[in-house]
Amino acid sequence: MVLRRLRFPLTLLALAHLGCKNPHDAAKPEPPDVLVATVIQRDTPLFVEFIGTLDGNVNAEIRARVPGIIEAQHYKEGSFVKAGDVLFTIDPKPLEASSTQVSGDLARAQASLSKANADVARLQPLVAKKAVSRQELDDALAAQASAKGQVITASGASQTARINLGYTKITSPINGIAGIAKVKIGNLVGQSDPTLLTTVSTVDPIRVSFSISERAYLLHAESLKRIPDVNAPGEGYLDLVLADGSTHVKKGKIALADRQVNPQTGTITIQALFPNPGNILRPGQFGRVRMESTVIAGALLVPQRAVQELQGTYQVAVVGDGSKVEIRPVKAGQRVATFWIIDQGLQPGDTIIVEGLQKVRTGSVVRGKPAPLDLGPLDRLMDAGKEAFRDTPAPSASAAPSASAAPSASANQK
Repeated sequence: MVLRRLRFPLTLLALAHLGCKNPHDAAKPEPPDVLVATVIQRDTPLFVEFIGTLDGNVNAEIRARVPGIIEAQHYKEGSFVKAGDVLFTIDPKPLEASSTQVSGDLARAQASLSKANADVARLQPLVAKKAVSRQELDDALAAQASAKGQVITASGASQTARINLGYTKITSPINGIAGIAKVKIGNLVGQSDPTLLTTVSTVDPIRVSFSISERAYLLHAESLKRIPDVNAPGEGYLDLVLADGSTHVKKGKIALADRQVNPQTGTITIQALFPNPGNILRPGQFGRVRMESTVIAGALLVPQRAVQELQGTYQVAVVGDGSKVEIRPVKAGQRVATFWIIDQGLQPGDTIIVEGLQKVRTGSVVRGKPAPLDLGPLDRLMDAGKEAFRDTPAPSASAAPSASAAPSASANQK
């Protein structure tokens, strides 16, 4: 009974002792670790992109020019052929027979001419002696002229027969890639219309066609006039981004602008030529033609992952004095490689959080570590800018051109 009485007071004393502890003695939470980066400031060229269609610089349709049966195919489909290479052979026997017949007609006409010449030579002295009438000589001269005409006609027919016989060997007129054959051995071709057999395309250089808006054309019309001839020596100034996201190894040049604006679409077609070593690019592919539009002086760049987007607004977490965080609204411009141009809300040298945004709020204290940034894509795009459109004065970051300047516009970095 005594022990029970003692337990209760002891418990009360223990609780009282715990309640009297200083609350500041509890362990404080550690500041969260975040990755930070400094706002980058650079003169930044902006690029516009246009969807383009690839086609052969020259596309030669190979057609049957004489009727006959396809006897042989001499090329491998999809392979490179040279000008003069035989692609198909049409059975030549009917045309050989026709050529032989025409040769006989020519020989008969030449024999008739020889006789007419002999008659005239015989009658001329007789007429002079009045041994024969003048009418006989006139008839001989007319026969001679007719025989000459027959020889000319027969000679033309013989030449046509030889040409048609030559058409049984169908050759490539250009160097290029030969496409899939549209006919097979044994098919009858060339009966009514010249039958399409295949197409040979010159793909080095390859032609890329794309359309730009009338507004974009007027914006760059003067610059387009000053572009050097496409065959002039020098490095190209256009990039071609392929379907897999890679950039073609060679830069291209603008070859021409179409003569008119399409009234249905309000666009004008531009064609460019790109070197194509190894014939990797083929007609029918799609790509994005990227060209420099203007340069923003002193643009502020931050990694895209540092920008939070919420219902059309953008904000970044800025680390200020005492490692305290400020969630700051910003005005985001165009994307450049893996970075974003910030038009308003940041200053050069500001430190922003790149990773760990979910751990912080305004007033939070953080422990920042430098974030590893891959500047390679940014530097490569910086090196991509050429002199094609540099006549436009460089605007400030707040005056960046809108994407409506051209269809499918996107900004990239020099």
